[in-house]
Amino acid sequence: MLVLEWAKTSLKRLLSDGYEVIAVARSIEKMDDLKSLGAMTVKMDITQEKDIVEVVELIQVAFGRLDVLMNNAGYAEYGAVEVIDLDTARRQFEVNLFGLARLTQLIIPIMRKQGYGKIINTSSVGGKVYSYLGAWYHATKHALEGWSDCLRLELKQFGIDVIIIEPGAINTEFGGVMLEPMTQRAKGTVYQDTTDMVANVFQKWFEQKEGSEPSVITDLVMEAINAKKPKRRYAGGKHAKQLIFIRKWFGDGVFEKALMSIYK
Repeated sequence: MLVLEWAKTSLKRLLSDGYEVIAVARSIEKMDDLKSLGAMTVKMDITQEKDIVEVVELIQVAFGRLDVLMNNAGYAEYGAVEVIDLDTARRQFEVNLFGLARLTQLIIPIMRKQGYGKIINTSSVGGKVYSYLGAWYHATKHALEGWSDCLRLELKQFGIDVIIIEPGAINTEFGGVMLEPMTQRAKGTVYQDTTDMVANVFQKWFEQKEGSEPSVITDLVMEAINAKKPKRRYAGGKHAKQLIFIRKWFGDGVFEKALMSIYK
């Protein structure tokens, strides 16, 4: 899992605004810059129950409250459904949905007791639309969207907001990490040519930095945190609002034609 650059930028903005920040990640050394700015950094694997419980206990002992939970762990496994084994698919769900869901379960009582809180879940424009060879990734994000909406209804009575962030194309290391496993698992299969085609398009985007800068998403996160009545969703970054608009108002047929034209 990656410490997404926009997430780190958001935490730095919070630190500069005087918030007390606990930053958790599997690779704690990647958070040294946050630590130097005053954040408490803790090693945590979102798929490990023991790690999650220990972090929540630390929050209770160190602060006794938590105003904002920002869930942003996630990664993408792209490839044809036929060639991605179910263990790989399950792990993506463990990281992108079940891990953050378990952390949220343990945080809810803290927020409920204090009568206030904001839970910010990082989805994606991929939670509203879909793309070539992205079945398992999009499945996790569509699931996260529905889960977050239901959670919002449950927690409204306790003064807790549930907010979804939907980034579009953002210039981070996220995309490059998915390319090698995607192309490797397709070698020698009937999906090799189409996978290579998709990988080449992605590689071009990453090299030319076709996406938006991470600060675009940081601005959305800060807007949600500072809003007295936050919106349910904040979409931003290149193509995010456009793709959602096309699918919603013109239907799947037009959306798919627009999507597939990218790969020609």
